[in-house]
Amino acid sequence: MGIARDSGGNPIVNQRAAVFLDRDGVLNRAIVREGRPYPPSTLEELEILPGVVNAIDRFQSAGLLVIVVTNQPDLARGTQNKAFVDSIHGFLQLILPLDAILVCGHDDADDCPCRKPRPGMLLEAARRFHIDLSRSFMVGDRWRDISAGIAAGCRTFLIGDGYGEAFPHPPDAVFPSLSEASDQILKESAAAASSESRIVFDPTQESSCTPSPTSKSRSSPMAQSCR
Repeated sequence: MGIARDSGGNPIVNQRAAVFLDRDGVLNRAIVREGRPYPPSTLEELEILPGVVNAIDRFQSAGLLVIVVTNQPDLARGTQNKAFVDSIHGFLQLILPLDAILVCGHDDADDCPCRKPRPGMLLEAARRFHIDLSRSFMVGDRWRDISAGIAAGCRTFLIGDGYGEAFPHPPDAVFPSLSEASDQILKESAAAASSESRIVFDPTQESSCTPSPTSKSRSSPMAQSCR
């Protein structure tokens, strides 16, 4: 892929790296029934996993954007409503320094390009936030997250054992938790930044960058659903 360009066709030079995070099973504890993960069905079931707040604070301190990309097919199935999903995301934004939450509320039958394993949410975030996907990371607990990250050109980190699901493509690394993955993410990000600082940018040359997205604070929630 070539250099990302703005609406005027000019190359975007100062692209940032991002950490894309799945929601259930990465930020908050997934509700596992008969070996399969499900989202919390009440706010009382919403439990932020240990070390998540500190890991995200460290990503932000290192200059990484932190963006949640979550499939919520229960919206399409009618077993959850948008108001409840929004309430969960509002709570997450209050306690976690997230830059954005992107949501796909479709099911497989809808053939939505934003539903993981397709990379639509990552590509949309890249356009909006001026993200270099080749220097970014996708962190999830299921094969869909890993396949979406690979399709977008990101490094991929699996949290947990993948619930015994088959993985079309293996992740780059596996960790028990986001907290434990954060050390490796920060190490790789710092190495990439150091390497990039030694390269003189030539806008006439093509690079392996990708599209672009803007940022929000924890006091100003921004969650966006795919259309």
